[in-house]
Amino acid sequence: MTGHEPARDPAADTDPSAAGTGDPTPGGAGGLRPGMPGGVREPAATRVARWVTGVFAPQVLVIALPPLIGLLTGGWPGAGWGLVASALCGGVPAGVILAGVRSGRLDSHHLVDRESRTRPLLVAMGAVSVALVLLALLGAPGLLVATVTAMLAALALTVPITLRWKISFHAAVSTGTVVLLAHVLPAAPALAAGGLIVALICWARVRLRHHTPAQVVAGVVAGGGAAWATLAAFGV
Repeated sequence: MTGHEPARDPAADTDPSAAGTGDPTPGGAGGLRPGMPGGVREPAATRVARWVTGVFAPQVLVIALPPLIGLLTGGWPGAGWGLVASALCGGVPAGVILAGVRSGRLDSHHLVDRESRTRPLLVAMGAVSVALVLLALLGAPGLLVATVTAMLAALALTVPITLRWKISFHAAVSTGTVVLLAHVLPAAPALAAGGLIVALICWARVRLRHHTPAQVVAGVVAGGGAAWATLAAFGV
């Protein structure tokens, strides 16, 4: 990883992923993790951060968002269109990442190592592009097309950056999700609740030493800006 690295704290010496190289998934029962000397229990805050990171992982949000947007705007037919988008935008990249983790080429499904991100992210850009073309040609609901366009716009911003600097995809995807949902739900409560969740996600990524504060802020700006600009361009 290039750029400024935050100072290590004691958790980084017993937590492989705190150093940016380990498996960020939860360990054994009671917060014990393999490789921790003497079965040392992780701090509660670190366990919470791992849980937040997993629940709000980019793959999870990208798969869940299109059917939800489709359902809210077009009922069950819209949800069906959303499932098509999910399969391409989320399912294809998730499958590539899973294969990479199982083969040992990737550290985890969170792509902690910046240098290993390039291939999966290029696959994601290709899959989202295919989804966008199919949805547009087949007459999918306009807001769903806008949602997939926002995903592609966010990738177009963040992928070139991550080649040199580890911008947070957790922050980018979660913020974009909040902006899009605020367009179909009551805006004020959606933005308020979503903002708290995004703040929690950003805290978790910094707590695990997977990102610096600047990297999560950059992700928020990129993801939120891409979603807002796309909605404005579509006029929806």
